[in-house]
Amino acid sequence: MTDSRNIKVVLIYKRDCQPDEELVRFIESRLAASGYSVFIDRCLTVGMDWAREIEHQVRSADAIIPLLSAGSIHSEMLSFEIETANEAAQFQQGRPRLLPVRVKYTGPLPEPLASILDPVQYFLWEGPHDDLGLATELEESLKHLPARETESASPRQPAAAAEQPAVTPAPPRPAAKVARPPAIEGIGGAVPLDSEYYITRAVDPELSAAISKRDSIILLKGARQMGKTSLLARGLQHARQQGLKAVSTDLQKFNASHFRAVDSLYQALAESIADQLELEVLPAETWDARRGPNANFERFLRRYVLGKTATPLIWGLDEVDRLFATPFGTEFFALLRSWHNERALDPSGPWSSLSVVIAYATEAHLFITDLNQSPFNIGTRLALEDFTALQIAELNRRYRNPLKSQDELTRFFRLVGGHPYLVRRGLHELTTHKSSFDTFEEHASRDESCYGDHLRRLLVLLVRDPELSAAMRSVANSQPCASSTCFERLRSAGLVVGHSPEEARPRCRLYASYLRRHLN
Repeated sequence: MTDSRNIKVVLIYKRDCQPDEELVRFIESRLAASGYSVFIDRCLTVGMDWAREIEHQVRSADAIIPLLSAGSIHSEMLSFEIETANEAAQFQQGRPRLLPVRVKYTGPLPEPLASILDPVQYFLWEGPHDDLGLATELEESLKHLPARETESASPRQPAAAAEQPAVTPAPPRPAAKVARPPAIEGIGGAVPLDSEYYITRAVDPELSAAISKRDSIILLKGARQMGKTSLLARGLQHARQQGLKAVSTDLQKFNASHFRAVDSLYQALAESIADQLELEVLPAETWDARRGPNANFERFLRRYVLGKTATPLIWGLDEVDRLFATPFGTEFFALLRSWHNERALDPSGPWSSLSVVIAYATEAHLFITDLNQSPFNIGTRLALEDFTALQIAELNRRYRNPLKSQDELTRFFRLVGGHPYLVRRGLHELTTHKSSFDTFEEHASRDESCYGDHLRRLLVLLVRDPELSAAMRSVANSQPCASSTCFERLRSAGLVVGHSPEEARPRCRLYASYLRRHLN
């Protein structure tokens, strides 16, 4: 049994969200009274030191207790902290252990939370009557945390325990049925296919046309939160409506273990495809150790996927940027390039039945130097652009006109640019809270605003990299970007715009104001 005096617990939750804040105070007081060291991000002043401290606290914790509610599951900071904890656990013998608490919420989780937390059993809290039971079960789980490995153990080896359920779930209780007015669609993640708030841009029909033509490689490029996943989903839906097979692989859902070796990646990709197509074959049973990883994966696709159906297949690959930093990224992309070449040489061959749609944010040439090994210079290239002023006006209409005049529309456009996420988040806030635009504009760049969660996450990510934060500081202060590499990375992250490091400028006035204040 673990001594509570040696256990460090971090509680994470969404600020200004009830009953989450009330519950986190109760858990804090109960665990502190039992001798646990408890950290909550409550009193620190936001800035570069704050950003460093948050990441340090999460990575050095023994246990993380995230509060998941309908109001918190789309929080970018909460998602970032859970991702950080999950990443650390895979290299620190399973520490920190995730002990999620669902707060009056048993619905589905958005990505990436679903991939991380769905395999983990959770505590369910439905009201104050659950306080004592919740505290007892949390303490019991903390007492039975496995002992830390000795320092001689390799810190780079993932622990299988990190993948296992952590706690016994509280028995769910049926919720009372209460009639509620229709809710405005939540913000965060992919926009549902049937959403009235999805704005069609010029790239939408271009993607549909490329899929209808069954182009070999279709490249879908856009900065973070530009709507790539939402567009990809619509492209694949268009393929299905055309009578084609369509599967989607979101690399954001993969664990760190999948990116340690190319063979692990290929088996995970094969399993994802086989599962979606409901194939009666297990990829692992087709793998032959005498063959190389490329040969095994290629053979699986050729024989068991393309060879089993006469219907062409559209394969969507999302969050492909995760492969750029791996030692085998170039090898994977070279394989895609080889299929394109074989399709050109043998139009009646199996590869003529495969189209690959690649969604990514970062300039591929920063990682793939041999153009002959890259699919990024041969495919059909499509780029997502920001919303125009007219598109923002149309979305404002769909939100029932929270921006009341052309002057307010113009000021809103200057504040957030055409950034799709910021536009929707702002209109959602104005609609649900009925605040005046003057008040909204005045508070937008403050940490307690509706954008505060999003802005704090950007700050933490920047502070991770001193060179990148210095480059962003220069741009926020109307100076050129320090290097072309930093410029490309900041642009792919959606923080800056421009055609060169010399022309770099903050993506919008909101970013400029916030980052100028916190990075200086």
